[in-house]
Amino acid sequence: MEKKLVPCLVVTILIFCSVTHVRSDASDHRYKVGEDVPLYVNKVGPFHNPSGPSYAEVSGILEMKLFDLDREICKQEEAVNRRLEQCLEIQEVFLSLVVSCELEKFSETYRYFDLPFCSFGPTKDKKEALGEVLNGDRLVTAPYKIDFLNDKDSEIACRKKLTKEQVAQFREVVSKDYYFQMYYDDLPIWGFLGKVDKEGKNDPSEYKYYLFKHLHFTIFYNKDRVIEITAQSDLSNVVDLTEDKEVDVEFMYSVKWKETEIPFEKRMEKYSQSSSLPHHLEIHWFSIINSCVTVLLLTGFLATILMRVLKNDFVKYAHDEESAEDQEETGWKYIHGDVFRYPKYKSLLAAAFGSGTQLFTLTIFIFMLALVGVFYPYNRGALFTALVVIYALTAGIAGYTAASFFCQLEGTNWVRNLLLTGALFCGPLFLTFCFLNTVAIAYSATAALPFGTIVVIFLIWALVTTPLLVLGGIAGKNSKAEFQAPVRTTKYPREIPQLPWYRKTVPQMAMAGFLPFSAIYIELYYIFASVWGHRIYTIYSILFIVFIILLIVTAFITVALTYFQLAAEDHEWWWRSFLCGGSTGLFIYGYCLYYYYARSDMSGFMQTSFFFGYMACVCYGFFLMLGTIGFRASLFFVRHIYRSIKCE
Repeated sequence: MEKKLVPCLVVTILIFCSVTHVRSDASDHRYKVGEDVPLYVNKVGPFHNPSGPSYAEVSGILEMKLFDLDREICKQEEAVNRRLEQCLEIQEVFLSLVVSCELEKFSETYRYFDLPFCSFGPTKDKKEALGEVLNGDRLVTAPYKIDFLNDKDSEIACRKKLTKEQVAQFREVVSKDYYFQMYYDDLPIWGFLGKVDKEGKNDPSEYKYYLFKHLHFTIFYNKDRVIEITAQSDLSNVVDLTEDKEVDVEFMYSVKWKETEIPFEKRMEKYSQSSSLPHHLEIHWFSIINSCVTVLLLTGFLATILMRVLKNDFVKYAHDEESAEDQEETGWKYIHGDVFRYPKYKSLLAAAFGSGTQLFTLTIFIFMLALVGVFYPYNRGALFTALVVIYALTAGIAGYTAASFFCQLEGTNWVRNLLLTGALFCGPLFLTFCFLNTVAIAYSATAALPFGTIVVIFLIWALVTTPLLVLGGIAGKNSKAEFQAPVRTTKYPREIPQLPWYRKTVPQMAMAGFLPFSAIYIELYYIFASVWGHRIYTIYSILFIVFIILLIVTAFITVALTYFQLAAEDHEWWWRSFLCGGSTGLFIYGYCLYYYYARSDMSGFMQTSFFFGYMACVCYGFFLMLGTIGFRASLFFVRHIYRSIKCE
């Protein structure tokens, strides 16, 4: 099967790479003096930091320091140039914190012009790729015009008279620490919309609310290319929003161009430096060492089983036939006539096996793309594009694996099995998406997918995923593969003896899921902080190592529990091995509860439903994938031990 699928998977990589590299409106990112460089506003939303100090607190303190250094002094004669350098040094500290944060992608965000901002002319939406739309990006031309190498000082972008209702709307978002996000030549920019003055005021009714109306853009260039951009709000140039009254606002901006020697190829490196800081790397390596110790202990434990217990079993069972006849068979050999009896609900097991194999293949290809540098920071939507394209193109793997295995189990209605395979993961995902997209529409959030995007996804599913699933199923049905059971199955099943409570399915799942989860829980925090919080995750090599360790621990613990189950003369190991292997997904979902209540500031129905809804789908995917790994390992183990003994 693997040989047949190699060409298809290579094509998958080539197609995806060709899709993800078509990104910018300005195709080669080269500009002439005075040429218009595209600046887009993306979205606004409340800032909620899931871990560590509040971003608003940190940035506010640093920004206050920057402006408290007395900008008037910084503008004086050459004698105070050193003072100016100190200003810029503190500014760089502030910016390093800003770029080390990726503001929440999946939480509550809205279009920029959902707020009553003004514009110097009609706005125009940027044409976006599928992955960008799925990522919640809604780029629109900005009210600021920044031409290449043209400095500007206090330029008026536009004027607007805010009504009482609009003042109240701005005051509400300022009180929630709303941020904005822009893109200039595909480089991200962030900033806060305003500030709340709480100094010396204990009563919230005495707070002062201010809207920033002047942005300072500092842009670094190398020859004819933009390398870096930063934006700071002028804290001294604000609009008082405290009272409900009409206000006239002039939105202004300044632009300063500076030359740099940083090459264009390295302009994105600053966005990934935060995850490579020494103290972060130490924690990542500690996570790997912790996981490796777990693997070594588990490997030693299993080696003891395989080298001592099984060896003794083989010696006992392979003893001369005359001695064997005088003894009553016990242990796992006693059930040799039942161990390969086909399980109940074999169509569902085959469908789960096929879906898990597809998700495992998808994960491997995502890691391959990550390791070659496709998912560099702020390559907007690349990950979502990869997930959609690769999942669609690997549907044939699910169809082939499920149909082939179902036919090996002497299943007859392979068409129904194929339909079950196609719906096993996509069905719950589709229902979850429908509910959450309805919630997003009700909140007018950017997470709501446009109708056109939904149509595109449906066409991909109908014209790519479904045909490949059917073709894979036909190939699996016609593969004529045999199950290859090493021993014959008796006509009537043996009765399973009464087992203690800790040998039942649920306690075994708890034991099986705990060890793999303990091997990944440290790295899991960084993944959550990247997906749902402000961190950027770029150390894919370490993540891949942790993933391999997760697979090894899952396979080993499932094999160990399968052996103990067979030694207790319980021959219904098929579903048990799958459930034990996939139980790590349940532990991950349990971690979601801890993360939500202990490490995040997410609140409100929309953020809560998005977090638990989509994490339920992710954990369900992990359940299918790791369940497949556990089942494959157990099937290999059971075949091996029964092939090694002589059974009557």
